[in-house]
Amino acid sequence: MSSFNIWMIIAVLGVGTFLIRYSFFGLIGDRQFPPWALRMLRYTPVAVLPGLVAPKVIWPNGVDGGYDPATLAGAAVAIAAGVYSKNMIVAVAAGGLVFYATGWVLN
Repeated sequence: MSSFNIWMIIAVLGVGTFLIRYSFFGLIGDRQFPPWALRMLRYTPVAVLPGLVAPKVIWPNGVDGGYDPATLAGAAVAIAAGVYSKNMIVAVAAGGLVFYATGWVLN
């Protein structure tokens, strides 16, 4: 694939992403959302974060890796901190700190 083709794909995907987001926020952004929609939007970060992290933790061979003690420790602490605190920021921070500290200690 040529460099031009790759940049064209990136540009088209960028425009498509913008249009999808604009259709939601730009066209209906001035309207009041119904309570059921606002209630569901609260769970968006909680639904997206596991989708980004789970493949690396659960199926590391699928992302060209292997099981890593630092990754497993960070994920376990993030889950425990999230369950205990019920706060996503605390869970991400605790998991990240343990991930980096475990990687630093083991290397």
